[in-house]
Formats: sequence, C-alpha cells, structure tokens
Amino acid sequence: MEAKINKQAQTIDRLSAELDSLVSNPQSEEAKENSKLKYQISQLQKAIAEERTNLKPLEVEMSASILDSLVSLFTVAIAGAFPNVPFIKAAVNPTSPKQEKFGDYQCNSSMQIAGMLKDAGEKIAPRDVAKKILDNIPSNNLIKETTIAGPGFINVFMCQKYMVNRIGELNNLGVQYDKSKSRGRKVVVDYSSPNIAKEMHVGHLRSTIIGDSIANLFEAYGYEVLRINHVGDWGTQFGMLIAHLIDLFPDYDKNVPRISDLQKFYKESKKRFDDEEDFKKRAYENVVKLQSHDPAIHKAWQAICEVSRIEFQKVYDRLQITGLKEVGESFYQDKMNAVVDQLKKRDLLEFDDGRYIMWAPGIEIPLTVVKTGGGYTYDTSDLTALNYRVNEIKGDILIYVVDCGQELHFRQVFAAASKAGFYDAAQTRVEHAGFGVVLGEDKKKFKTRSGETVRLVDLLDEGIKRANDQLLERGREKELTAQEMKDAADAVAYGCIKYADLKSNRKNDYVFSFDQMLDIRGNTAAYLLYQLTRIRSVNRKVEGKITDEEISKIATSGQFDLADPREFKLAKTILRFHEILSQAQRDLLIHPICEWMYDLSNAFSQFYDKCYIIEKKDGKEEIKVGRLILASATASVMEAAFKILGIRTLHKM
Repeated sequence: MEAKINKQAQTIDRLSAELDSLVSNPQSEEAKENSKLKYQISQLQKAIAEERTNLKPLEVEMSASILDSLVSLFTVAIAGAFPNVPFIKAAVNPTSPKQEKFGDYQCNSSMQIAGMLKDAGEKIAPRDVAKKILDNIPSNNLIKETTIAGPGFINVFMCQKYMVNRIGELNNLGVQYDKSKSRGRKVVVDYSSPNIAKEMHVGHLRSTIIGDSIANLFEAYGYEVLRINHVGDWGTQFGMLIAHLIDLFPDYDKNVPRISDLQKFYKESKKRFDDEEDFKKRAYENVVKLQSHDPAIHKAWQAICEVSRIEFQKVYDRLQITGLKEVGESFYQDKMNAVVDQLKKRDLLEFDDGRYIMWAPGIEIPLTVVKTGGGYTYDTSDLTALNYRVNEIKGDILIYVVDCGQELHFRQVFAAASKAGFYDAAQTRVEHAGFGVVLGEDKKKFKTRSGETVRLVDLLDEGIKRANDQLLERGREKELTAQEMKDAADAVAYGCIKYADLKSNRKNDYVFSFDQMLDIRGNTAAYLLYQLTRIRSVNRKVEGKITDEEISKIATSGQFDLADPREFKLAKTILRFHEILSQAQRDLLIHPICEWMYDLSNAFSQFYDKCYIIEKKDGKEEIKVGRLILASATASVMEAAFKILGIRTLHKM
C-alpha cells in the first residue's frame, strides 16, 4: 500500500509542475486545463488521505538476526517520525572493528531523509532528523543506548542483558532457525552437472561445493530443497561413444562395461571418429537410432551413463555430497516439442535463415530454439527445464550454480521464459549463481604439467596425502588411533579444499594452493577445525566437575555477565550468526559466512588466551560457568556453520 501512496504522490508532483507552467502562461484554453489539473490534484490528495487512514501501521519484526531486528526498529521509527516521507527501509550496518568504541551498529538514514525533505520544500538538518527518529524508536530489549555523531549518524550500543539471554538460549537449545517464512516453499538448486563419459574436473568441484552449500543454507531454514544434477547425457557425441562401446564390449547388454578411465574412453572414441570413415558413419546412424529410441542403442547409451554415474558417485561420497538427484538433458527431450509449440502459438518465434529464433527483452542476441534441420539446442532444453521446474515441480526459488561464462545464456533464458509467461518474477525468484575459474599458483587456468585439465579424483588424492603428511609432521600419530588419523586426514583435506573455494567470492577467479589451504595459522578450515577441537577439549576437562543441569540453570537465569571486553566481543560475534546467514540467502554468496567464522575463531582465541574457563586458586579449581557457556555457544554456531559449508568436524585433531 505504501508503494501505491508513493506513486500517487509522484503523480501529484508531476501534475503540480504542469499546473505551475500553465499559471505562468494563462490563456483561455489553458485556463480550462488549469481547472482540470487542480481537480485531479485534489482528488489524488483525497485518495492519499484515505489510503493513509486505512494504512496498517508498520509493525516491528524482531528476529534472530540482530541486524534485521534493528532495521525493522529504525524503519518503524522513521515511518512514525516522518509519515509524509515516502517509505524507506532504514540503512543499518554493523560498525567496523576499528570503530567499535562508537557503537555496535550504526543507522545512516538521517542524511537521506533530510535530502528528501529538502526536495519537498522542508529544510531540516540531518542531526535534527536523527533526533526525531530516536524519539520514535519503539520500546525494545535490544538497544542499551544511542548517540548521534557527525552530520547525523546514529550509533547503537547493544544491551548486555539481551546478549546474555541469547547466549544462554544457544547453550540450552542449540542453534534454532526461524522457519516461518519458508513453510510450504520449495527451492530448486541446479549444481554439479558433469558430462556423461567424461571425468569430473576442477570446474565441477566449484559448482558442486558452492551449490551444496547454498542448498544446505536454505534447507537449514526449513525450505524443501530439490538438489538437481543437470548432467550432460544427450547429444550427437553419444553416437561415437556408443559405436566404440559396442566394439569394445559386445556383451554390454548383459554386463556393465568395465571402463576404468572415462577420459581415455572418450579420447579413443573421438580419435576413431576423426580417423575412420566407417566408424563415423556408424556414429551418425547411432545418433538417429538413439533419438528414435532404438532398444539396443538405447541400452548402450544407458550402459555408458551407468558407468559414468558409478565414477561420479565415488567423488560425491568422498565429498559427502548427498541428496543430489540426476535429472539430465535427456529428461527434457520429450517435453521440448510442447514448449516449442507454445512459443509458436504465442507468435514468439521468428524464422531466420532456416532456424527459429526468439528475442528476449533487453538482450541483443537471440536464442536459437530450433536449428536448421529441426533439431533443438541448449537454449530449448534450458527453457523447457525452467518451465518444468516452475510449473510442474512448483519451485518458488530456482538457483543455477553454473560458471560465469554462461551469464549471458542465462540472462537470455530467464528473460525469454518470463516473456513466454513461464514464470512471474514477482512470484518466483530465478537466479544464476555464477562462479569464476580455478587458477594455478602461476595465476593461469589450473592445469596439469602436460597441459591437461586436472582430474578431480587426482586432486582429492593429493589433498589426502598432504593432510596425512602434515599430521605426521606434527606427531599426531602418537596421540590419535589409526582410525582417528584417517578421519582427521579426510576431514582436513576435504574441508580445506571446500573452505578455500567457499571463502572466495564465487564471482571471482581463485588461486588453488594446497600450501595455503592446509596452513593451520591462516584463514583456513584447518585453523577453524583446530579452534573447534580446543573448545571440545575444554568440555572434556570439565566432565564430572559440573553437571549439564547446573550449567543449564545458570544459562537460563542469565546469572553471568560479559564484563571483560573479550567476553563481550565474542558474544557479539556469536550473535551475528543469523545476520550473516540472512545476508547469504539474499545474495547467494557464501564467503561472508567464512569471513564471519574466521572472525569468530579469532575472537574465541583472544577470549580463550586471557579469560580462563578453569582457574586455579589455592590449589583448587574454579569453573567460570559464564565463560564455559560462551565457549559452548561458540561451538554451537561454529558447528552449524560447518554443516552449511558441508565440512565434517572432528572431536580430536
């Protein structure tokens, strides 16, 4: 309703400008127009008055995210202080570490509102705007105090009692997610998407890791998440692959072919296709037979797909990727005719040089929907997939985790699908979460020494070897069992590979370096996992000395404080958890979660080194329960974050 009022107000401004022009040049005909404009303005003003009377007052929405709660508080305050100003959402941000003495958060909306008032003919200083906003802040238990700085910045200091209560809840209940907005909503995440009969390479690693984290994030908040593996399992290349399969494994219809090296199999097929005319002829014949669903050729195609699935699954098992459902290009082949018919009926296709193309709004390059000769393209299958995911699966949010090189393609597909009426952008969120390429330490595209694409299996094997060597160098085999050593090597290797990718902005290229990602001193999974094991070691030290019931009672009553600045800083960092996750859902960017985890680990390290949880006095041990609760809360949010990143944690390291 506020948007409607704002639009009406803009119309009044436009009509008033026209009226001023007529008044300065009064003529008989224009005088009549003058009267009409005055009448229109009066009617619009009356409508706005009625709308404002019926407008439901903004309500404060307090949530687990402190930032979102503050935005709601200040937005309500602005609406109350300046009811005639068009609706604006308050601009609130956490203060930087260097500015923490000036407050925990800062609202920067005063200058914007002062500018809007000035444009409307009302002059008021930004500091006075800030005062009016503060006079209208609703009652709450979050804000301890506020100050006005500079031209009108509002500094916010958090209430320690509120923080203590939230930390106590974390200790007793663990991490809780607000699932009220996700109830009944479905998210479709398209990621990984390797090609049948080819080895998974480092590019698939990025899509798999990023996509899985995004899926985990939405799942944590209660969305029904469909993880779709849009494998490349259709196309003319299957003609040569099938011909080669039949020659090598004539019993393919009875036994799964024993293809140990997919990359080698593919290259052999391609060489024969280039060199042997008879083979090439059979390959073309196989394509026709496959598209017409010839039983024998279809079975050969299925055999190749099955061999590939087995190899893909080995990688997914190692990376603990679960729930990924294969819905490849072949699934949409029988559905594309109906989509093309719809586009033709709506007169959206244009015949161009033997093919049918479709122009999407705002895109200078058309999609090729039907090729010369009648075949379909990736454009056709992606339009069909989008239509199916929205109108058959009933997805509310569609996310495509595909490299940035496909950005134009997805802009074309999304715009064309919207034009065709396959989805309404106001109702369905459809986004391409693009990512950059993986670079070697020489800042060039990551390749083997011979110039080949790096196989993902080889990369994972190297990671395990290096992680195990590092554990041996530190003498961990003396303290860990053989199984614990294996678990530690797996967790560190795979965790470090995932974290190194996720801590980089997915839109950028990133440099792959085992030395950097396994460094236990930097912003790595190894360092974060180490910090978590430190917390767990504290819990083991207090076992038998204090009961869970005693700890829970103190956490519930809030009978502890955050007197030491390190305690306060750690608590504040812990409580940013939902704020960071809320931002990640909006932006589909995972790296802020990693940055926050690193900040949390550093805050805990500073706290742990100076704020002793177990103190010895006169030969006796005293457990500082409040600090133990802080450590427990740190572990809770850290474990929850690791789960979203898809990284397995350890009790010993």
